[in-house]
Amino acid sequence: MGGAKSLLFRARLSKVSFFPSGPMAAKSQPSAPQTGSPGSATNRKAASQGQWGRAWEVDWFSLASVVFLLLFAPFIVYYFIMACDQYSCSLTAPLLDIATGRASLADIWAKTPPVTTRAAQLYTLWVAFQVLLYMALPDFCHRFLPGYVGGVQDGAVTPAGVVNKYEINGLQAWLITHLLWFTNAHFLSWFSPTIIFDNWIPLLWCANALGYAVSTFAMIKGYFFPTNAEDCKFTGNFFYNYMMGIEFNPRIGKWFDFKLFFNGRPGIVAWTLINLSFAAKQQELYGQVTNSMVLVNVLQAVYVLDFFWNEAWYLKTIDICHDHFGWYLGWGDCVWLPYLYTLQGLYLVYHPVQLSTPHAVAILLLGLLGYYIFRMANHQKDLFRRTDGRCLIWGRKPRVIECTYTSADGQKHRSKLLASGFWGLARHLNYTGDLLGSLAYCLACGGSHLLPYFYVVYMAILLTHRCLRDEHRCAHKYGKDWQRYTATVPYRLLPGLF
Repeated sequence: MGGAKSLLFRARLSKVSFFPSGPMAAKSQPSAPQTGSPGSATNRKAASQGQWGRAWEVDWFSLASVVFLLLFAPFIVYYFIMACDQYSCSLTAPLLDIATGRASLADIWAKTPPVTTRAAQLYTLWVAFQVLLYMALPDFCHRFLPGYVGGVQDGAVTPAGVVNKYEINGLQAWLITHLLWFTNAHFLSWFSPTIIFDNWIPLLWCANALGYAVSTFAMIKGYFFPTNAEDCKFTGNFFYNYMMGIEFNPRIGKWFDFKLFFNGRPGIVAWTLINLSFAAKQQELYGQVTNSMVLVNVLQAVYVLDFFWNEAWYLKTIDICHDHFGWYLGWGDCVWLPYLYTLQGLYLVYHPVQLSTPHAVAILLLGLLGYYIFRMANHQKDLFRRTDGRCLIWGRKPRVIECTYTSADGQKHRSKLLASGFWGLARHLNYTGDLLGSLAYCLACGGSHLLPYFYVVYMAILLTHRCLRDEHRCAHKYGKDWQRYTATVPYRLLPGLF
């Protein structure tokens, strides 16, 4: 996940990240800070704190990648959605039509539904409702759900030494939102459960408008009225600043945190509602909901609920501890995540797949296995850290690699790396669990089209890159001790292979 959810194509090109990974890939622990490259007075100050956030220097490849993404990422999302709307989810048919002259770009655009007043009203109401749930309703779930951590929680220390407080109430917002959805579907009938699918492309334009608006506002805010000037980062390149963000934790007032809100709401809360709307449309069109649609809804809901159940823990991840808030999070969470992470459900509306019982059971088990590995690997790491290694992993005392590192202030510290349990099989086996879950979603759609498999390909690129990014930080932090660890645990993602 996540996320992502979060997440928001996080596989960087050179120093450039792609978009949020949502609740799955987002659940990675922060890696060691890297050593910066002092140059300007600002950079020298950052170097004294240790490298944090995104790149200080923007080389030509990074800049070209940033400009490419800013120009073409919205069209990538549009292409996938348009392909389903006009070409029954074929990714090659639009290109063939254009190449052979059967259609032009103008023809395709003319058939694309425009933004509508209804869609604008729906989207505005949706975002306003999520803001209300985030800001006006303190968490009460932690008072009666054993093991759930909600309410006011401390974030990580920022480079400026600030410890932000967060109101953790994402699970509560998800529950209230879905309770209202099911109440409407079964009792009130204020709107059709297919309302999201029926307005899917007009809503895309609204999501783009919000993504660009919040990204532009965040950049202006970073220049002229930042929440904390010492937590800002300027590269000297306008496009890089716009995409990667300037402020570390932009806020309005004491509690509205852009990063936490947009990473978790409104995109991830909407994820399961979008899938439910797709299922309702399948029921309307074909008179039944196929078992493949049920599988996609159930397996993705498991990951979404995991994200919100562990929202407090999410404050320890790379998204919160290292990343700035810019276009790649602002636009990515509004557009990329809800539109491309739900491609399996959208595909199944156009191509309903009824799996054989053995096939469906195998996919369900694969998805649950992926989730189990993902969750238990993260649990083992968290338990190991909380107890300083004084715990049992798979019934045994954990194997530990003792490490030392020097922080930015010149102080020497000791640390421990876990080399037991899932973390003895591979250095990032939690990511392997993510990939198994992602594969399960795609397999539920059969093998007739490439479109639903975009997700697992994207996640494989994203998590492989994130794995390398994590290890780059750790190698700088631990030096020769990290080499001892990699010798003890030689594989990154796939035991015996990679």
